[in-house]
Parts: sequence; C-alpha cells; structure tokens
Amino acid sequence: LMATLERIFNGDQFLGLIIRKDYHESGIQFLTDDQSPQQLGYMNRAKDYVIAPHVHNVVPRTVELTQEVLIIQRGKVRVDYYDDNKNYLESRIAYEGDIVYLGYGGHGFKMLEDSEIVEVKQGPYCGANDKVRFEPIDDNKVVLK
Repeated sequence: LMATLERIFNGDQFLGLIIRKDYHESGIQFLTDDQSPQQLGYMNRAKDYVIAPHVHNVVPRTVELTQEVLIIQRGKVRVDYYDDNKNYLESRIAYEGDIVYLGYGGHGFKMLEDSEIVEVKQGPYCGANDKVRFEPIDDNKVVLK
C-alpha cells in the first residue's frame, strides 16, 4: 500500500514530497516550512466554509533557489532524485492526480506513459542562469522506492 504523503530526504536534506491523489487530512495543512521559498498547503473544507476575500501585501522577498510543484494531470512519470552534486539517489513513480513538490537537490523525469503535467515555480524565469543540465541516470540503474 502506497503512502498518501511521501517525504523524500537525502540524509537531513529535504528533497521534496509527493502528495498522492488519495491524500486526505482535516482542515489546513502546510506541507512546507515557513522558510521554504515555495509554500505548499493542503485544504479540506466542508461545504459552505468561507475563506475571507483578501489581497496580498507587497512584501519584498529574495528567492535564491527555484523550487517546483508538478501536478500530474494525466499519465505516469518517473521522478529521479539527485543530490546537489548531481549524484543519483533514487526514483519514485508519480501517477495521474499526484502532486510532486521539488524542494532541494536535483531532479529529472522520464515519461513512462504519455503524460500531461502542470508546473508551478517562482519567477521571473532567469533563462540559462536558472539551471544546470546533466546526463540522466541509465534506466538499468534506477532504484525505485
């Protein structure tokens, strides 16, 4: 039986998490800490519950690291996790309806089926300065957890 919320670590470093489509909790749960550059929360509210209308204040922030959230709308995707030095660690499979938060370390993907993914990350996009690409893990060396 697959966990409905999987936190992925490399030692003490929080690489990310996968929220499986069958994850359910009561109320509001923030799944990232307050210092995370990308805030990820989950809400389960009853019919007629009201979230008061609001606007967000202009608050200067410095974002030094891009973090991403992927929503797997359709398909099946292998998520490969790497450390900060591009060393392969492990892989997980994300399925339709899952949400993948990528916090720290490196990552790559292989589409195991035709897939549609929505990506959310901080902006503005910095072009070539935003990431360093490297060779993916060979399929025969993948460690699925």
